[in-house]
Amino acid sequence: MEENFEAGFPTEVVKEGEVRILVPKLEAFVKSPSDYAPSKAPVFYNPVMELNRDVAVLALQAYQRMVDRELSVCEPLAGCGVRGIRFAKEVVGVEKVVVNDINGKAVQLAKHNIELNGLGGKVVVQNLDANFLLGGYAAPRKRFDAIDIDPFGPPVPYLDSAVRALRNGGLLALTATDLASLCGVYPKACIRKYGGKPLRTEYCHELAVRLLAGCLAVAAAKHDIAVKIVFCHSTDHYIRVYATTEYGAKKADESLKNMGYIMHCFRCFHREPVKTLSFFDVSANCRECGAKMDFAGPLWIGKLFDKEFCRLMEEELGKRSFRLKRRIEKLLGLIKNEAEAPITYYAVDKLCDALNLQVPSVKKVLSILKRNGYSAFLTHFNPKGVKSNVSATKMREILRKIVDGNQ
Repeated sequence: MEENFEAGFPTEVVKEGEVRILVPKLEAFVKSPSDYAPSKAPVFYNPVMELNRDVAVLALQAYQRMVDRELSVCEPLAGCGVRGIRFAKEVVGVEKVVVNDINGKAVQLAKHNIELNGLGGKVVVQNLDANFLLGGYAAPRKRFDAIDIDPFGPPVPYLDSAVRALRNGGLLALTATDLASLCGVYPKACIRKYGGKPLRTEYCHELAVRLLAGCLAVAAAKHDIAVKIVFCHSTDHYIRVYATTEYGAKKADESLKNMGYIMHCFRCFHREPVKTLSFFDVSANCRECGAKMDFAGPLWIGKLFDKEFCRLMEEELGKRSFRLKRRIEKLLGLIKNEAEAPITYYAVDKLCDALNLQVPSVKKVLSILKRNGYSAFLTHFNPKGVKSNVSATKMREILRKIVDGNQ
């Protein structure tokens, strides 16, 4: 069937998960080494996001098992339609998927891919502005069970319309690819878009997730909707947040109690979460070394993972044969382990660089921390990262002892 479709540009068929998709042949659109092929193609398709889509399938199936009902799902920024088509084909209990793109060529390609996978009765294609589409589903009994927003850049422009188009108890998935702003390279852009101040710290990827989660919580609260973050991950060039929603002004107020700030000392690496920030806090000196502290936020300082949600995702992964299965197994294992870990993490290599020390193995650092009575967890945010309740002063002392052979 793919041979009979005239896209008007070079295409190829790829297999991903359980589906076959006709996509732009990306190498045909690269004119120079600096070109980013997915954005140059007439229809957006990014093969690097396969893991993102794999995990999204697992998360949607885990959610379906938790609510135990048939789901209506929306992908308002669909491109060639691969994500929505995979939801329809691979997630048991999905009744209907609405895929949408403002690009007419994307719509035609998505329609072709739906037919290619025999999903004509299950997947509907729209050709609208994403916010306009979501606005049309904001009325009671029209809302979606799950919405997946996967833009090229920040998801912020779609948050208000997404939370309004989501039913009570629904699942919202968000991707953000603008890590330069979220990780503090462009702080003004982050404040403007996400309403929170970033910091260029060694744990900036966790801060990025917390800034996005906080931005979502504030956006939802405007509509008297509470959010619960059930899963997130930081992978490659993007971050991803999954949240469930609950209607009610009081519940929204409770949700906002998870908002706060993270104070950070760039001299000694001390950090601490605080609920509110006054003039005195902003001007505060570090309790460990006396240097002036900086801060990130407002952002989400609550939990980032729900252990039961992670368990269900792991269970679902065991039933599937994804190409990237081993990588996802490792990711989910790390995340389940760090679900109860303290906020932020120490990057062992960054600390050792600052202290002019050789970098010991992370495994050794974990072992010594536990031997000294501290909690210690690996983190998926950074392969050299350690989450622990140890103070920065004690952490530096332990690292020196390990390197000197005294531990």
